[in-house]
Amino acid sequence: MEAFPVINMEKLNGEERGATMEMIKDACENWGFFELVNHGISHEQMDAVEKLTKGHYRKCMEQRFKELVAAKALEGVQTEIKDMDWESTFFLRHLPVSNVSDFPDLDEEYRKVMKDFALKLEKLAEELLDLLCENLGLEKGYLKKAFHGSKGPNFGTKVSNYPPCPKPDLIKGLRAHTDAGGIILLFQDDTVSGLQLLKDGQWVDVPPMRHSIVVNLGDQLEVITNGKYKSVLHRVVAQTDGNRMSIASFYNPGNDAVIYPAPALLEKEAEKDQVYPKFVFDDYMKLYAGLKFQAKEPRFEAMKNVEASVNMGPIATA
Repeated sequence: MEAFPVINMEKLNGEERGATMEMIKDACENWGFFELVNHGISHEQMDAVEKLTKGHYRKCMEQRFKELVAAKALEGVQTEIKDMDWESTFFLRHLPVSNVSDFPDLDEEYRKVMKDFALKLEKLAEELLDLLCENLGLEKGYLKKAFHGSKGPNFGTKVSNYPPCPKPDLIKGLRAHTDAGGIILLFQDDTVSGLQLLKDGQWVDVPPMRHSIVVNLGDQLEVITNGKYKSVLHRVVAQTDGNRMSIASFYNPGNDAVIYPAPALLEKEAEKDQVYPKFVFDDYMKLYAGLKFQAKEPRFEAMKNVEASVNMGPIATA
């Protein structure tokens, strides 16, 4: 199998820009994932995020996980558990309104570092969306506008730890799913692996690389590109050794954003019908909440059934 796509963003500024853009295009069309190096976020900042995240887990979450999950989940179990995951998580919201100050067990240094990190990731996500626009032949800013809704995008971070598991054959760190939203930026542990994606019927490891950012595409980009880009099934395999850190930041449409295939793409592919529905993002998320670990295609079909009731206005640009 070909190598997992690694994109050196510094090459976008020189004579290798064309080849690098082609690598991004291929990754979006054939993988749904790629890994970024030289992405503009300093190693020092990433090291601080990692150190504080791992410290917070040890101090505030490890014992809770042992008591609530580890002590009970595998008791007397002989077959694989399909209704829970071997993970310890919390979720920080950044946009449209931050909730970072609402967590009493986050110290001030950790809050500040995560807020600063989120600002850098937000900027990187918007830069990536414009690179995707360029490859798709859409006007610059189209995807950002499509995500905007009336209050701007939703942007949040899922902070996860995947502790050592004594029986990884009986439970997944995180069950297979596609991501519901837009574009996802992941800062993952560089020593403990576990993230895998499904490609050509085989589970492929997403290689841990120090100071890289892993990018994957969510269901909304599949809809807007009318299937040219695909969201891809991925999972986390539990490991017997090591605690895996995962900091996944989701740049998603605003709740009231209306999502539909880009008309410019439909015009370019005149022979191809619009195969994806129009819907309000929040309606999709309500459906996804109960069906996350099931196939995405029935979700798209269900949204087609409510399409008639959606008031299709212009994409908000303000």
